[in-house]
Amino acid sequence: CCKKKKNKKGKKGKDGFNMKNMEGGEDDDDDEGETGMTEEEKEEEEEKEQEKLGKLQYSIDYDFENTKLTVGILQAADLMSMDSGGTSDPYVRVLLHPDKKKKFDTKVHKKTLNPVFNETFVFKVPYEELGGKTLMMSVYDYDRFSKHDVIGEVKLPMNTIDLGRPIEEWRDLESADQEEPEKLGDICISLRYVPTAGKLTVCILEAKNLKKMDACGLSDPYVKIQLLQGGKRLKKKKTTVKKNTLNPYYNESFSFEIPLEQMQKILVVVTVFDYDKIGKNDAIGKIFVGSKATGLGLKHWSDMLANPRRPIAQWHALQPEEDIDGQLAALAAKK
Repeated sequence: CCKKKKNKKGKKGKDGFNMKNMEGGEDDDDDEGETGMTEEEKEEEEEKEQEKLGKLQYSIDYDFENTKLTVGILQAADLMSMDSGGTSDPYVRVLLHPDKKKKFDTKVHKKTLNPVFNETFVFKVPYEELGGKTLMMSVYDYDRFSKHDVIGEVKLPMNTIDLGRPIEEWRDLESADQEEPEKLGDICISLRYVPTAGKLTVCILEAKNLKKMDACGLSDPYVKIQLLQGGKRLKKKKTTVKKNTLNPYYNESFSFEIPLEQMQKILVVVTVFDYDKIGKNDAIGKIFVGSKATGLGLKHWSDMLANPRRPIAQWHALQPEEDIDGQLAALAAKK
């Protein structure tokens, strides 16, 4: 019950814009022409014009007494159209990198390239810790049925900002770093179905290499199992919480009564959460299996049905929650 996956990360570099004051003179190269720019620089400028992603207006204010950073997402303008109709459904995600656990999303504004948000978000951060963080404001195009596409982003290293006064300004969006999705970990589950009894047993065996969610570099993972039919949740169960580990072992079984004629309509959704005693429990990753799944999710389900009464174990790579939710919404819409 073990498969290894490799994950690569690659980043696309960006060249900063370099303004130059050109004083005409006898030594100027004639090839640069009246603009004072080489052909290469002209091409770069033309590419930049074609790649206009839009701009974002935001505000920043730091309360030294209460150690609170308030970020205001005011509006965006001239966003790149991402939909076939020539518009987008934009929203903005705000986080203080490298802390990806605490992030805020604005409301989605439908069919517009010039959304007005006027939303504020507060980060509780001691001043001495701010210098090592980067404020990231990423503009996304919302898609109900698939992964949300990033239009562009503004990155502000906090050690370059004067927090002695409130800031309100516009910035051009830059292309987001193109990198493969981060690895969230893997989960091993066992499926067993007894047709004569109409009984499905889902056993959560273990997980490995889970994403670090806590400041100490660990997580407190537990697993939630949901039975869906036509987009509606029929039943749910959850495992115990395993403290301070990225490789939890559960071996916990859950049984559901499902008549054979309903097995083609059922989806089993498995989500790994990081338990938080005080705040919201964050999803680490998610998978689903069933006759309407694809890839390994479909194969595992088919193997179980082809081997009645026998437990079939399989490792699954966890996927981002929003990706799986988009797939589930698309399946529900087809019913």
